[in-house]
Amino acid sequence: MHQGGEETKPSATQDRYREAGVDIARGDAFVARIAPLARSTRRPGSEAGLGGFGALFDLAACGYRDPILVATTDGVGTKILLALEAGRLEGIGVDLVAMCVNDLVVQGAEPLFFLDYLATGRLDLERAEAVVRGIVAGCREAGCALVGGETAEMPGLYAPSEMDLAGFAVGAVERDQVLPRPGIAPGDVILALASSGLHANGFSLVRMVLAEQGLRIDDPAPFAPSRTLAEVLLEPTRIYVKSALAAVRAGGVKAMAHITGGGLIENLPRVLPDHVLARLDARSWSLPPVFRWLRQAGKLTPIELARTFNAGLGLVLVVEPPRALALRALLAAQGEIVAQVGRIEPGAGRPRVVIDHMEEAWADAQPQS
Repeated sequence: MHQGGEETKPSATQDRYREAGVDIARGDAFVARIAPLARSTRRPGSEAGLGGFGALFDLAACGYRDPILVATTDGVGTKILLALEAGRLEGIGVDLVAMCVNDLVVQGAEPLFFLDYLATGRLDLERAEAVVRGIVAGCREAGCALVGGETAEMPGLYAPSEMDLAGFAVGAVERDQVLPRPGIAPGDVILALASSGLHANGFSLVRMVLAEQGLRIDDPAPFAPSRTLAEVLLEPTRIYVKSALAAVRAGGVKAMAHITGGGLIENLPRVLPDHVLARLDARSWSLPPVFRWLRQAGKLTPIELARTFNAGLGLVLVVEPPRALALRALLAAQGEIVAQVGRIEPGAGRPRVVIDHMEEAWADAQPQS
C-alpha cells in the first residue's frame, strides 16, 4: 500500500538507508500529498483510505445480487519513456487506469476499485504526484475507487530519473450478465467506438520511427503542424466504461473487445466462438492522421498497421442486428464517435478477422520505398 511510518527522529540506521538511495521520509511525504486525492475517488463499498496493509471493499454495499468478480492488470508500456522525456506525466496516469478498466468493461463488469504500483530509482514528489493525479482523474471517470498501491524506490534497479507503472483493477458483474454471451452468430452487427489516438500500445515502434525520422518529442507533428508530437502521441487512452455499461444495460450487446496490443487482428478473436469470423470494411471509419503518418514513415503494410495499433478504433461491440441502430444512437448520446464497421460471418480457422478495402481506404498513406 502507499504508506508511511510514524514520525520519529531519524536514526543512524535511517541515515544509512538514505545514503543507500531510499528516503523513508520522502515516501511518507508522498503519501501525505496523495491521500486527499485518493479520498476524492470514494464510491459505495470503499472509503478509499491509504496506509494500511490491505484495502477493504464492501461488495454488499454495491447492490449486487449474484456477482462475479473480474480482475485485470496492465501497464503503459514504453509510452512512459516519451512521457518522461516530454515532462507530461498526468496523462500516463489516465492511461494506466484506462488500460485496466477497459479490459473489465468488455466482460460486462463495473470497475469497483483500483490499485497502482509505481517504481522508480529516486522518488521525485512532483513527478509522482502528477502521475497519481492522472490515476485519480481516470478513476473518477471510470467510477472506481483508488484504494491503495505501492511506491517503490529502488536505486540500482532503476536510474534516478527512471519510472515504471503497473495498475490493477477489480470489478463485478451479475452472473447472468457476463460477456461475451453465447449465441454470437453470422449476421450480428459490429459497431466500433473511436479511439483518442494511439492509446498505450505500439510505442516501441513509435519511438523507433521518431528516431529514424530524426524527430524529437517536442517537435511539431508532421501530420498536424499546429500541435507538437507530444500533444498527439501522449493523448490519454479513452475510458469507455460509462458508455459501454450503458449499452450493455440497454440490451442487445453480445460481446465487446478492447483494442490494445495486437490491434483489430488479434483482439477481436478473443471474444468470438470458433465457428465465425469478423469481416470489417476499412472504408466505414476514418483512419486518423497519426496512423496514416506512422504507416508511411514506418513503412508499414496495412496488415502490420492493423496488427500493431488500434487504427482509430478503441472498443468494438458485437450486437444483435435489430438493436444496432438504437445502440448506435445511445452510444453517440454518451459522447462516443460510433460507426458500423462490419458483420459476423461463418468461418472456421484463420484468419479470424478480415479487413476489406484497407489499400483503398488508406491509399494516401502508401509506405515509402
